[in-house]
Amino acid sequence: MKAEAGVLLDAALLAAYEAASSPHSIRALKSDLEAFDLWCRRLGLAALPATSSQVAAYLEARAGEGAKPASLSRYKASLAKIHQLLGLPDPTKAELVKLTLAAHRRAVGSVQAQARPLRFKGPVKDVTRDTARGLNVRALLEASGEDLTGLRDRALLSVAYDTGLRASELVAITVEHILEALDPEARLLEIPRSKGDQDGEGATAYLSPRSVHAITAWCKAAGIAEGALFRRVQVRRYKARTAVKPRRIETISGREAWDLEKLRGKPAVAARAEYTVGEKPLHPGSIGPIWRAMVVRAFDAGALPDLTRDDMGRVLKGISAHSTRVGLNQDLFASGEDLAGIMDVLRWKSPRMPLAYNRNLAAEQGAAGRLMAKLG
Repeated sequence: MKAEAGVLLDAALLAAYEAASSPHSIRALKSDLEAFDLWCRRLGLAALPATSSQVAAYLEARAGEGAKPASLSRYKASLAKIHQLLGLPDPTKAELVKLTLAAHRRAVGSVQAQARPLRFKGPVKDVTRDTARGLNVRALLEASGEDLTGLRDRALLSVAYDTGLRASELVAITVEHILEALDPEARLLEIPRSKGDQDGEGATAYLSPRSVHAITAWCKAAGIAEGALFRRVQVRRYKARTAVKPRRIETISGREAWDLEKLRGKPAVAARAEYTVGEKPLHPGSIGPIWRAMVVRAFDAGALPDLTRDDMGRVLKGISAHSTRVGLNQDLFASGEDLAGIMDVLRWKSPRMPLAYNRNLAAEQGAAGRLMAKLG
């Protein structure tokens, strides 16, 4: 970063910060600081130390580019952190910066778009008795194929729904994290570290017999006995070839290249696919695309009869890696679990997010929704 003379680096402090932070946090800080430095260079300004007016102007510029309030708050936090690490006065504490963020939140609102939930039976009122409808996890699981990709995706989605894990936590699962449970058909999943547990206190999640069966089938087919559980599957597809009849030697023109195979002919070859399972875990960024691909496969297979082709664009737009976490959260609320139990299952330390995920469901199934349903 472009800095004024006199700005000194404390290598020991920076090393300590790196050791205490997750790789994701470090990548986010690096990305935010590079963007701020580039903006400053374009204006001929030094990025360090930054002034409060400089930070406020930067946040306004990013807001003008469409940045959401949550993103602006992250940029502010990143600038605060680098100034703290360098022992420089924190410009983000100035009232000008705070008011700039407040004005933007007031202008556009601070509600973040919620991922479309992937609930087990879809948008049903009674999660145990009602028949599955709409977009639902059950249909996606049943529509998954029996090839390696289908087996992996079925196990991945089943585990994601059971545990409510985030994408980074899902791909970090290893075979060694799966533990015995009191129920011989179920298992427990050790979670050494999560977004809300940076100190590594650890947690445990429940894996249903459905997930255990899916994991077993995937590992057996992929030959996985240890290490990363969910891995990349490379697929090579070969088209079918029709048979080539053998030719008599007198039919081969002198202008043709001589080839003994022309005398022998070639048998028909069926279409085939070759699969290679990698050693490394999936990338967190691949989870959302996998969910969307599963939705498309289920729709094409006729497993989502309530959805039309026109619905698909809207549905796919809302699907993200967080959809299973939102779906489990809503199913827990719909089944009558209390807030404390839901926070424990999804490993939340604050009730803010589970209540936010339940916002739309609460409006429909809350007191007003129940009354209006009775009134007809």
